[in-house]
Amino acid sequence: MAETMTYTVPGMTCDHCRRAVSAEVAAVAGVEGVDVDLGTKLVTVTGEGLDDQVLRAAIEEAGYEAT
Repeated sequence: MAETMTYTVPGMTCDHCRRAVSAEVAAVAGVEGVDVDLGTKLVTVTGEGLDDQVLRAAIEEAGYEAT
């Protein structure tokens, strides 16, 4: 069953930010979709068997902090 997790990532400001976060998060096992909204600073991840710590680590690997 698919689940959705949402993170606030205040440091994202441009299209480069969107691409970097999307690429890192999309590479995580179980992720089926990633939506990055620069206006609201939200990253919404959908998939199966999602791991909060792994997703936060992927966002940090892209250079941003998830709150």
